[in-house]
Amino acid sequence: MDAVGADVLVRNNVTVSGNPDGRPMLFAHGFGCDQNMWRFVAPGFEDRYRTVLFDYVGAGGSDLSAYDVERYATLDGYARDVLDVAQALDLRDVVYVGHSVSAMVGVLAAAAAPERFGALVLIGPSPRYIDDEDYVGGFTEDDIQGLLASLDSNYLGWSSAMAPVIMGNADRPELGAELTASFCRTDPEIQRRFARVTFLGDNRQDLGRVAGLPVLVLQCSDDVIAPEAVGRYVHEHLSGSQLVKLSATGHCPNLSAPEETIAAIASFLDGG
Repeated sequence: MDAVGADVLVRNNVTVSGNPDGRPMLFAHGFGCDQNMWRFVAPGFEDRYRTVLFDYVGAGGSDLSAYDVERYATLDGYARDVLDVAQALDLRDVVYVGHSVSAMVGVLAAAAAPERFGALVLIGPSPRYIDDEDYVGGFTEDDIQGLLASLDSNYLGWSSAMAPVIMGNADRPELGAELTASFCRTDPEIQRRFARVTFLGDNRQDLGRVAGLPVLVLQCSDDVIAPEAVGRYVHEHLSGSQLVKLSATGHCPNLSAPEETIAAIASFLDGG
């Protein structure tokens, strides 16, 4: 590995585990989170796969000094993080597992460098959060502008209010508390920018750029962030994809229902 590759591993706080001879499996976290969110899912694949976890620049244990406003002004900058990690480790035939906004990051990365990827697993994907004519994203433009204004005025208060809503599972408040803590660990200014990139973006046209890859779309039940109509839209616009609805509720089955999540991904990879 050259110096550039070594720098990427430090910059993105990359951790590699599992079977060193196994097929690579790259896990990408969602907004306000870090690789710790995969701690219940990734170990389920370590016997057969080489598991790779990382933090986007600006999240978790990444090098915050590497954050560049221009680079991360669109999701393409985050897709470059994914491709940089894949290149640094010389990953091929990657099983990419992306949660929430990282689902679209994975679509962009696979479209840009299809030779690196062998399959995509998209958990709670949404190519556009704002409703548009006959497209149902789950939010009006006023909803999103209000969300962003609240985030701007009081990030910690917004985190405390929104994280439990995003998580769902009101009967398990410890899950919402964990997501709140994750939000509060991140740099507020970086997260404000990331929120705009996430919630104001429109990646519907990018779905058609991915062809010839097996894709699993995992849709949660009662997900206020990515409702069922969005999951169906992604499935219908990704050639050759499978849509699986989980019994898990909320937007973070990697925390709330890891065993069901593992089983769904394993069945997909095994051709089930």
